[in-house]
Amino acid sequence: MRKFWRKSCIALMLSSVMVSSANSLVEVRAEEGKVINIYSWNTEFRDRVVAVYSKVESTSDDGTITTLKDGTEIHWNINPNQDGVYQQKLDEALLKQMDATGDDLVDIFLTETDYVNKYVDEVVDVTIPLVDLGIDVEKDLADQFEFSRTTPSDQSGVQRGSTWQGAPGLLVYRRDIALEVFGTDDPEEIAKKTENWDVLKESAEALKEKGYYVFSSYADTFRLYGNAIEQSWVEPDSTVIKVDQKIIDWVTDSKEWLEAGYFDETVKGQWNDDWNKAMGSQSKTFGFLFPAWGIDFVLKPNWDGAEGSWAVTTPPQEYNWGGSYIHAATGSDNLEYAKDIILELTANKENLLNISREYLDFTNTMSGMKEVSEDDTFSHEFLAGQNPFTYFTPVAENIKVAPLSAYDQACVELIQNAFGDYFQGQVTFEQAKENFEIAVKERHPEITEVAWPE
Repeated sequence: MRKFWRKSCIALMLSSVMVSSANSLVEVRAEEGKVINIYSWNTEFRDRVVAVYSKVESTSDDGTITTLKDGTEIHWNINPNQDGVYQQKLDEALLKQMDATGDDLVDIFLTETDYVNKYVDEVVDVTIPLVDLGIDVEKDLADQFEFSRTTPSDQSGVQRGSTWQGAPGLLVYRRDIALEVFGTDDPEEIAKKTENWDVLKESAEALKEKGYYVFSSYADTFRLYGNAIEQSWVEPDSTVIKVDQKIIDWVTDSKEWLEAGYFDETVKGQWNDDWNKAMGSQSKTFGFLFPAWGIDFVLKPNWDGAEGSWAVTTPPQEYNWGGSYIHAATGSDNLEYAKDIILELTANKENLLNISREYLDFTNTMSGMKEVSEDDTFSHEFLAGQNPFTYFTPVAENIKVAPLSAYDQACVELIQNAFGDYFQGQVTFEQAKENFEIAVKERHPEITEVAWPE
């Protein structure tokens, strides 16, 4: 994909209206546009804009257009993340950016941690540095968690995006299963049984003896191992994928746990029907490893039992999963609105607290999350009145960002696919390695080698 982006950059540079900074963009497009095109992969960001952005007047019944108080319209361009559809649609639009008319311009788009690095590359230059929007990152974003500011920054450390989410992850568990197996559903007591991998393995054995699975799938644990990698999948200006030892540890441990009966062998990966059903009341799955958005956006819609059946507790290791980064697109004719939306959605503490209260999101102010972790009014009915921020906040304070690359999404997806076949006994370990190499080179032909740890 890096070749594609070099091509994209060249296409943008050759355009007669190509400019190098937001200031010159303002000179070229002095008037703000009347249509703000926002690209995303689901309705999560739209819902939060509608909920807290002060300039919202109304939203159409089908959710595709939000009208602001001055008549400006936000057009929501939403395409699914699966199979790279969202990025493909976004890339196509960005390639046309400098030749597009005002109503067709990409103004704002969102990225996830798995591929944010691709879009904040300073050579590619499809995202505007926040400082060029008039945002003083050291002042306006000083209360954000440090890792959330590092992630959307380019090679020179210039921040090109911002997020309302901190996305620390916890272990979310079924209270009824905890009571049956461990004799308690109290989060502090369950934390003693989930605090590290060795202890969790003992708990998994106890769950198995009662007919339950600790997690639904080997894919459920991948993010924790992936967050702990010490080297990026692909280093800058390299064409070699380096598979970190932590990824091989995940393969080894997953194989062991699956064969031991700690995972449900019928659930093959995530984001499929079997995985969704594992979150239902008839499932034998004890828990899931989720950040706040996972509880609200994934678990909650799939749960068909009584309210208050779940709780959160300490995960076996600290991790974060995701985070939706908001970027102003180079070439946008709505820079003032882009600045305003980024500030209201990621730097306005009261707005973020309202999002936390309404959607369970762990939002991106350190002071705000410390306050809510001690505020019982932030308890949630879905969690039987538990305040999840009491557990989220300590995790967020200790998160270290794994080194990122533009190839993360492909590597994360394809290595799980390749070794999923190995876990299911369809291929050998060596064949799984070879299949990963073939798949990743098909998606990224510029990759010349895959280096495995010795």
